[in-house]
Amino acid sequence: MTSRQQNRRAVVTGLGVVAPNGVGADAFWKATRQGVSVLDRISREGCTELPLRIAGQVNGFDPQSAIDNRYLVQTDRFTHYAMAAADLAVADAGFRPDPERPYAVGVVTAAGSGGGEFGQRELQQLWGQGPRFVGPYQSIAWFYAASTGQISIRGGYKGPCAVVASDEAGGLDALAHAARTIERGTDAVVAGAAEAPLAPYSMVCQLGYPELSLAERADRAYLPFTAQACGFSPAEGGAMLLLEDEETARRRGAHVRARLAGHGTTFTGASRWAESREGLAAAIRIALDDARIAAEEVDVVFADALGVPAADRAEALALSDALGPAAERVPVTAPKTGTGRAYCGAPMLDVTAAVLAMEDGVLPPTPNVTEVCHDLALVTGRARPAELNTALVLSRGLMGSNSALVLRRGERP
Repeated sequence: MTSRQQNRRAVVTGLGVVAPNGVGADAFWKATRQGVSVLDRISREGCTELPLRIAGQVNGFDPQSAIDNRYLVQTDRFTHYAMAAADLAVADAGFRPDPERPYAVGVVTAAGSGGGEFGQRELQQLWGQGPRFVGPYQSIAWFYAASTGQISIRGGYKGPCAVVASDEAGGLDALAHAARTIERGTDAVVAGAAEAPLAPYSMVCQLGYPELSLAERADRAYLPFTAQACGFSPAEGGAMLLLEDEETARRRGAHVRARLAGHGTTFTGASRWAESREGLAAAIRIALDDARIAAEEVDVVFADALGVPAADRAEALALSDALGPAAERVPVTAPKTGTGRAYCGAPMLDVTAAVLAMEDGVLPPTPNVTEVCHDLALVTGRARPAELNTALVLSRGLMGSNSALVLRRGERP
């Protein structure tokens, strides 16, 4: 590796969001900052009679106006979200790929399950009418790597492309993979995750998760760190970021919104929530070491906030283990209690919120949560002003992955 490559650093220059509480970073941040909760009864066709009642649905998104029809018919809803978010991120960055250098831009996404809605539809055609009625895109649209492929093809991005499979934590791991790709010489990477788990077949699969909340009331369905915690409410949507080499971004006059400073990941096994204390604490320590910062420098933690008592306790203890005395005063927030947990898309929405929180100097609240039963400085009620230079974003997967990402504030707008 050359000295030039060793000095390359990944920065965030563009944000793209398709979330239950807003499409576009501005709409998403306005609702997040205000602590708006959009959890509601699931209204998607074929889903209303299932035991899972409450989720975060994306509303106000028209895929036909966002995506060319030739791509629309080839892809599932989860890829529609990812492609639209990628477009928003690239536009937000004011980025124009150089047609003479198509290998300078890559794509990295993460996905938990892929295109379940598309796959279900084609399988219904197969068993209802026969194999001649199965479309040619069934072989690719359901695949969890579809979003990476379609964003790459549609944007003409021929640089290094990848898909990360590490369940929910994959959102953070995708950003780390993209950052390493930039360090190795790629100028820009479109990176992130979006999910669409609210379809009948996908929802039936999720019913096997003991961590899933089957609560009937939206305001009681997802209450992490409380005595009433009964699991998590799922959600669809996610976010894509444009990451660039800092020097390259500055040469083109881009606004640096944040820096990816450090990342750590570990594995502790499926649903072993007590053990996730040690694994998550280790991931935090690795991320802080990677960022070369002390625990005292962390200004806010965006929690994983699973909503399962054992998992919540493990997370609170992991923060105490990893941050030491600093854990007693650092604010912790979980905006996802207002939108639901969008699997791999959830930590991406947290990263987006962290970038915007550092820009605005505001701690967003944790919707619906009031009385906390763990030793955490959880931000509840309303947003509050704060000087934020460093954010720690946490994520754990139902299958056992733990991930931590350190972000440093970029330039004020």
